Amino acid sequence: MSSNKKIVIIGAGISGLTTAYLLFKEGYDVIVLEQKDKVGGSIETVNADGFLFDRGPNSGLETTPLIQRLVKDLNLEDQFVYANREGNKRYILRNGELLALPMSPPSFFKTKLFSGKAKLRLLAEPFIGKSKDGYYQSIAEFVTRRLGKEFLDYAINPFVAGVYAGRPEELSVKSAFPKLYALEEEYGGLIIGTIRSIRKRKKSKEVSKQSAKMFSFKDGMKVLPEAIVDKLGNRVSTGVEVISVRSTAEENYGVTFRDGNQNLTLLADIVLSTVPAYKAAELFGHFDPDQVGTGATLSKHLNEIYYPPVLVLYLVYEKNVVGQPLDGFGFLIPEKEERSFLGAIWSSVIFPNRTDESKAAFTLFIGGSRDAGFVDDVEQMVIDRARREFELIMKISAEPILISKRLWPKAIPQYNLGYVEHENFFDHFEKNNKGIILGGNYRGGISVGDCIKNSELVAQRIKNLT
Repeated sequence: MSSNKKIVIIGAGISGLTTAYLLFKEGYDVIVLEQKDKVGGSIETVNADGFLFDRGPNSGLETTPLIQRLVKDLNLEDQFVYANREGNKRYILRNGELLALPMSPPSFFKTKLFSGKAKLRLLAEPFIGKSKDGYYQSIAEFVTRRLGKEFLDYAINPFVAGVYAGRPEELSVKSAFPKLYALEEEYGGLIIGTIRSIRKRKKSKEVSKQSAKMFSFKDGMKVLPEAIVDKLGNRVSTGVEVISVRSTAEENYGVTFRDGNQNLTLLADIVLSTVPAYKAAELFGHFDPDQVGTGATLSKHLNEIYYPPVLVLYLVYEKNVVGQPLDGFGFLIPEKEERSFLGAIWSSVIFPNRTDESKAAFTLFIGGSRDAGFVDDVEQMVIDRARREFELIMKISAEPILISKRLWPKAIPQYNLGYVEHENFFDHFEKNNKGIILGGNYRGGISVGDCIKNSELVAQRIKNLT
């Protein structure tokens, strides 16, 4: 059941495009406005000199059935690929050595990654009580209490760096890892909760991130947003900058954007913003001087969401100069190891078509909340330092044959302590400003899978408003 109401979506990242496509399929009048000349947001794929690499998200996790529905709708079955089996193996750096992260109880008790004391400490987890104030608890506090300090240092700390480019001492367990938090709240513990929640996930047809299959496309992640745009056609306008959103006397909204040398205005009944929080503050801050009587404003809440810088470094070597066996997804580095980068993905191992058989391609990540100050250093020094450390870890004996980089000055929103205050405020704002929806990866999860899943929820909310 479609509606004659006009919906304007600001931002052609995966959140905005998926929402637009779901509504378009049902006959809704949707327009997407994108400031950049390319669609996809942080999804960027480069194909140069016979090498293919993603400079933003390199993959997704198939956590929702909607992903397969999109693949079939968009005729991407021939492009869609799951990660190679080698990608299931993950390494953690400890004392300069790459140690495989245990993926089963037997391998956990055999691994050198954790001490005997840490392994015994894990057995106590089912007997640990619930926290008194989970909403204002960091993931570091949560994990230390339930699993012990060593598990935090050599499992969760590098994992958080790999997902958020963040620090567990700063991230809220409730906001950043809601399902982990829910295991304690609903079941009293992580181990027993994991077992009991399996049945619940089967009913909802959702897959946990721990067991979800990793996917991409033969020609890189850009395939998905570009395929959606092919379906939407002229309903997506790129190279246009939205400069204001205003209420009108007709109880709708005027969305003004710059197209070349002229300013144009679209009238919209519903406006969905999927741009980053700091951009949304510029467009919507004037709607809300103080919605809930606390002195806080929408602009304040949006601008307080921190986006640390991340430098993505892509390196290619001749495979025969790499001494480390290439039998995994890559490795993450705990903060205690004091290295200059967060970890590395073995890109050519995970998915096909990234390079030829004689080469090995890698993607390194530098900075994040752990080392945001790297942007003040000379960039070439930062790259050289990370390269030297990486080559030592990987036992590489020659120079790379290709180096490519991409700096994201504001990379990933951090769901830090107190994030629940932002979430509650955004809910209040939307209730008081019917027809405006704040979306994107600062609400409901940062991953590609989260964004796709949330797009379905947002599309339903928009349909309810029409």
